[in-house]
Amino acid sequence: MAVFTEVSFDEAGAFLRSLHLGQLAHIKGAAGGIENTNYFVDTDQGQYVLTLFERLTFEQLPFYLHLMKHLAARGIPVPDPAFDTQGNLLHSLKGKPAAVVNKLRGHSELAPTTGHCASVGEMLARMHLAGLDYSRQQPNLRGLAWWNDTVPLVLPFLDEAQRRLIQGELAYQNHVAASPGYRSLPRGVIHADLFRDNVLFENGQLTGFFDFYFAGCDTFLYDIGICLNDWCIELESGKLDTARADAFIAAYQSVRPLAAPERTLLPALQRAGALRFWLSRLWDFHLPRDAAMLKPHDPGHFERVLRERLAQPYLL
Repeated sequence: MAVFTEVSFDEAGAFLRSLHLGQLAHIKGAAGGIENTNYFVDTDQGQYVLTLFERLTFEQLPFYLHLMKHLAARGIPVPDPAFDTQGNLLHSLKGKPAAVVNKLRGHSELAPTTGHCASVGEMLARMHLAGLDYSRQQPNLRGLAWWNDTVPLVLPFLDEAQRRLIQGELAYQNHVAASPGYRSLPRGVIHADLFRDNVLFENGQLTGFFDFYFAGCDTFLYDIGICLNDWCIELESGKLDTARADAFIAAYQSVRPLAAPERTLLPALQRAGALRFWLSRLWDFHLPRDAAMLKPHDPGHFERVLRERLAQPYLL
């Protein structure tokens, strides 16, 4: 989250009243993340998150907002977008697409244990199953096509060893995506950004998944790989903590057992997740947009993660 578009107290208050969410008492810009403008807003009716979308369009956004409604109705703890009087979930503020969701309770666990990882694995499997009957379709917008388009843009900022690594990995991922095993992988709606700071816990219990604005239709295994690369690693080195990874996978499989091609291709999809986030962080770091409170993430972190996944693949 960040602040690209400034919204005044009066502007936010009028907007919230139009959604019948009460009188605004407090508004605060959210500093985390890098994609959208976010404010925490408190009214006399509750606590909410107001989001103005800086990259996603009016045409793309119904997929995400209706997905959250769909998952919430099936018992997955996700933000629930607010309707207006015409039954719309997507609104407009300051000329930008906007939405308001309830603020979930709890806090992020930035030093997760095996128990936290198991909770996330189980809920991720439940989320994957709950999305199987979601009718809207949208591709993963940060998938292979985006990687192919974006790698040439960041190459000028890399040294020779980094260029060899990123181009070699991109070639490998194109090869994997063309294979029969990959094409047979189970698919559906995925979160695609389920990092430690996008999950909430309270008193040891998982209370929420949020920030669904990278969600799309892709392989479930890619979602698992992204989670393993964040929840189950040593942050300084990128090395996998196999105890946490085993706990995550066991809990996931207690809800949705992995198919044989998924077990085989897990190392490749972990590499895919590392490539995706190294690439997006390079893009944000070297080709940034102007934003108040924007703190770009270190690209070197996911370069280390990718190198570790190459050196020490996690085999089931």
